[in-house]
Amino acid sequence: MLTSLISPTLGSATVGGFAIGRQDTDIRRTVGLLTETPGMYDNLSAEYNLKIYAELYEVADVRGQVEKYLKMLGLWDRRMDAAGTFSKGMKQKLAIARALLHEPRILFLDEPTAGLDPEASHLVREFIAELKKEGRTIFLCTHNLDEADRLCDRVGVFKTRLLVVDTPARLRNSVFGRKVVIHLRAADEKLADAARRLAFVREVSVVENKLVVNLEDPEAHNPDLIRELVRAGADVMFVGELRHSLEDVYLQLMKNA
Repeated sequence: MLTSLISPTLGSATVGGFAIGRQDTDIRRTVGLLTETPGMYDNLSAEYNLKIYAELYEVADVRGQVEKYLKMLGLWDRRMDAAGTFSKGMKQKLAIARALLHEPRILFLDEPTAGLDPEASHLVREFIAELKKEGRTIFLCTHNLDEADRLCDRVGVFKTRLLVVDTPARLRNSVFGRKVVIHLRAADEKLADAARRLAFVREVSVVENKLVVNLEDPEAHNPDLIRELVRAGADVMFVGELRHSLEDVYLQLMKNA
């Protein structure tokens, strides 16, 4: 719908400043699309596949753009081979090149690393990160939550409807709060009580020789917390933040929903 391939049944949206349903041709010129199953002309060479699409997009320098992206994605040496002989990872890279030929400002990528081996997945993620640095807007649909955590500035979670949209860090904080783990030579309830007396501390638990402290702003309050614990006789070995994965956040949101 957002790429103007199907019509909306209700509501309105703009993409790149263009209204869906009214300026669809402008939207299609503005966006690049990687579908879940990228169809290519299997009997034609990789180079010829891209030339066809570059001409459809009315790219000014067809030869130059095709060469640029085949080289960028490591496919130049296989440019004369039929697309049907490519591995799944190579086909995915070819499809990404196709989505970029006309230098779109906005990209829609559906499961870009699905089914790829670790090396190909890494290459695709690095390439997406480079596109992000160029200032392009990228919509990434993925079930790989580690990938979303690494690549995305904002994450939207769906369960038949949009549940939440926020940065990965703020999603963690809103669901779990922020917790500092203080590793001590020996932890006990006396030290936990010393931490609980501080106004900014929400909750303290003792886990083996560690104190797990839930507090509002670790950057601002950690120094005061550590000083108080040292005054209470704590031997502090090191301090870290308990980091929940985006998968933890997702599962909790699903449970709440």
